[in-house]
Amino acid sequence: MPTSFSLGQLMLISAAYLLALFGVAWLSERGLVPRRLVHHPLTYTLSLGVYASAWAFYGTVGLAYQYGYGFLASYLGISGAFLLAPVLLYPILRITRTYQLSSLADLFAFRFRSTWAGALTTLFMLVGVLPLLALQIQAVADSIGILTGEPSQERVALGFCALISLFTILFGARHIATRERHEGLVVAIAFESLVKLLALGAIGLYALYGVFGGPHELELWLLQNQTALSTLHTPLQEGPWRTLLLVFFASAIVMPHMYHMTFTENLNPRAMVSASWGLPLFLLLMSLAVPLILWAALKLGATTQPEFFTLGLGIALKSDLLALLAYIGGLSAASGLIIVLTLALSGMALNHVVLPLYQPPAEGNIYRWLKWTRRGLIIAIIMAGYAFYLVLGARHDLASLGIVAFVATLQFLPAALSVLYWPTANRRGFIAGLLAGMAVWCVTMLLPLVGDLQGIYLPLVDRFYVLDDTSWHLSAIASLAANVLLFTLISLFSETSPEERSAAEACMVDNVRRPQRRELSASSPQEFAAQLARPLGPKTAQKEVERALRDLHLPFDEHRPYALRRLRDRIEANLSGLMGPSVAQDIVETFLPYKAGSESYVTEDIHFIESRLEDYRSRLTGLAAELDALRRYHRQTLQELPMGVCSLAKDQEILMWNRAMEDLTEIPAQRVVGSRLAALDEPWHGLLENFTRQPDQHLHKQRLPLDGQIRWLNLHKAAIDEPLAPGNTGLVLLVEDVTETELLEDRLVHSERLASIGRLAAGVAHEIGNPITGIACLAQNLREEHEDDGELAEISGQILEQTKRVSRIVQSLMSFAHAGGSQQAHEAVCLADVAQEAIALLSLNRRSVEVQFFNLCDPHHLAEGDSQRLAQVLINLLSNARDASPAGGAIRVRSEGHEHTVDLLVEDEGSGIPKAIMDRLFEPFFTTKDPGKGTGLGLALVYSIVEEHYGQITIDSPADAERQRGTRIRVSLPRYVEATSATS
Repeated sequence: MPTSFSLGQLMLISAAYLLALFGVAWLSERGLVPRRLVHHPLTYTLSLGVYASAWAFYGTVGLAYQYGYGFLASYLGISGAFLLAPVLLYPILRITRTYQLSSLADLFAFRFRSTWAGALTTLFMLVGVLPLLALQIQAVADSIGILTGEPSQERVALGFCALISLFTILFGARHIATRERHEGLVVAIAFESLVKLLALGAIGLYALYGVFGGPHELELWLLQNQTALSTLHTPLQEGPWRTLLLVFFASAIVMPHMYHMTFTENLNPRAMVSASWGLPLFLLLMSLAVPLILWAALKLGATTQPEFFTLGLGIALKSDLLALLAYIGGLSAASGLIIVLTLALSGMALNHVVLPLYQPPAEGNIYRWLKWTRRGLIIAIIMAGYAFYLVLGARHDLASLGIVAFVATLQFLPAALSVLYWPTANRRGFIAGLLAGMAVWCVTMLLPLVGDLQGIYLPLVDRFYVLDDTSWHLSAIASLAANVLLFTLISLFSETSPEERSAAEACMVDNVRRPQRRELSASSPQEFAAQLARPLGPKTAQKEVERALRDLHLPFDEHRPYALRRLRDRIEANLSGLMGPSVAQDIVETFLPYKAGSESYVTEDIHFIESRLEDYRSRLTGLAAELDALRRYHRQTLQELPMGVCSLAKDQEILMWNRAMEDLTEIPAQRVVGSRLAALDEPWHGLLENFTRQPDQHLHKQRLPLDGQIRWLNLHKAAIDEPLAPGNTGLVLLVEDVTETELLEDRLVHSERLASIGRLAAGVAHEIGNPITGIACLAQNLREEHEDDGELAEISGQILEQTKRVSRIVQSLMSFAHAGGSQQAHEAVCLADVAQEAIALLSLNRRSVEVQFFNLCDPHHLAEGDSQRLAQVLINLLSNARDASPAGGAIRVRSEGHEHTVDLLVEDEGSGIPKAIMDRLFEPFFTTKDPGKGTGLGLALVYSIVEEHYGQITIDSPADAERQRGTRIRVSLPRYVEATSATS
């Protein structure tokens, strides 16, 4: 007996529900749903509930009626797959995310490096899931027919297909150019799963408490109706439930809608851990209601077919609310699967059927062309499902349609497992096995479904094979066996291409290897964009290059070969997500090729290996973890070694640049690792490249000018084989900075020279002292004998004065050589008198440049010290000032008095002192004069005398800032204080 719902009401309810579903997606994409909720593992887990389509919502009750507890296989099979997520699902997720493989056809085309692999997968998948699409359409149409009582439902089905086509386009074909994961779709499908779970759970609870009155009454009813319980147990003892487990186990990977939601739309890889137990729990909750609904419908004598008992329960109870709840749950299940399934199939058809046959012109907007083409494919696929529904004419139950589709997709399971665990499988074996398996499936399952065949004669075994509901599992096993047999034999006895081996290594579980390191023809991202503009157009090519650079966090002026190889791989992966791996591979290999002849030098990319090892660090166990710890220890040793280490490949690509090299060269490793040695800045490029070409293994004390200073380096090198490439010999360069050692050696040499001067000074003092004493005695005698002769007495007095001066000079030299050796008594020194004496002595030298000396010192400025030694200071300073002054220049000596100090200033008008040598002026033996004209001891002696007087000396050059000329030397000395004023 139909309910009180009309066709218009149900269509309005359907549209309202789909609009609400789209509203959830729209709010999520606009950021109005909290991001934490969107990326929560629970949301991802619920989105995987798309597996429970109308076949699971309605058909499992019919399956339970037919196969008893065997219906649980539909839940246990996929639950088993998710419980094996670490070894089955997570590796596929890694491959999918790394290489942008958005469908099973993409995965096979990438793994087997074959356009035919992707095309055949797409075509057979389209044919294989048509019964599943027709099932959803039939479920909605039949449920409307049951509720309204109208017999003809073709127009209803057509209206539903038009409505669901519109919403599918809105869900997933609006922003194809972005290729971002559809957050709105994930949240909407999670909402849809929650709706059908609550609907089925509510109906099950009503059946338990509303029909039976509670668990106790249900138990009594089962005791009175033993046949209802025995029919659930009997099929487990014989029958196809083991095959059901295998079929539903495979559906977790091979069903297009499950692959799409599990891998392509995964927003958070860690959510896979929660889904591995969350999805089995979700399916368990749904399965609990199935036997309750079955028993309640049997008790009430529901008039609908067993597969529609969920809907018929409300009709039997004359409850419009319960019937509407069942309809909304079934509509939710059917619409969710159609949306995801057609999105997945349209992407596969676009990438592997349309684009290989016709590529859009580069002059147009490729993104827009792809978007509209995919929209057309969505409509075509849904209408193909509708056409298949019309062909079948609603003659088959939902369980039969679902099983036919699941067995068809089972043919892709061997290839999916070979992607992870069989590296020697090849495209010939895959294609042959797939053709054989699908051929058996078409003959034994599809043709009987379409043509209503009753059986088929098998000449080889001379028997007639009956095609009915009890023998479908034999067809499934036969098709799978034919597939596996041909796949295995042909793969074993045929050659695998190098491209397939490379792809197999990339897909293997826990693989850390990388395609080979070769030199690209393009040497910059700009050249990448220019080359890709030919197939993609300038704007699209520029966008794709910029997108890849952003993904890798690389600058647009990147030039390192390693980074450019990564950029090439990333562009191929991004184009794979946009146009499929086959088309992407053709574009990249054609327009971004490797250099001709680079095959002669091919190695593994060590940079990628290390980055992958870092990613896998937390998952390594046992011996692998110990080896990784040893690797990290040795690498850390090289990184922290207090000596620069630079490792070069055979083609001079820099493989390692440790921290000591960073500190020495001030070039960060991130900028040079992966680039050629020729890319280094000078002077490092010239230094290291010249060393690599020399036969010497060691070079000591190499002089290197750097930033106005001289660095001294020891260089060492050793030849070693590159990792993973025996026979390719690289170099390890060691750079040792010995500048400090060299400076220390220079200081030791200076000290030795000073010690020699000390010994020389002692000898000179001894040798000169006796003659000077003799001269002094003769002068003294001469003065005493000729006291009356004033002129002779004056001359003898001057001789005595000069002998005393010579003695003091010798004593000063010894004091300099033996610092602190002399302890002269300090007295009041008139700076004006000292200056005048120094000027008078310098004036005697007529061979020097003629300059004018001006004594501007204040006679009242008295310093505490030794007048003779301070005179020596002034003589050296004035002598240097005269040497630096032009002819006719002026040299001024003046004094400035302060409270505790008095300053003596010497100013000239010379060329000034370069800032580069300012800090070295007072070093012993440092001189800027020509050889033979200066010893380099004058200013050193000045500095020593000033220190003895507890003074300071400073230099300002240039003294005249406007003319940039002249030098001013300021000597600060303690001011003399009389004893009376000191004690007062």
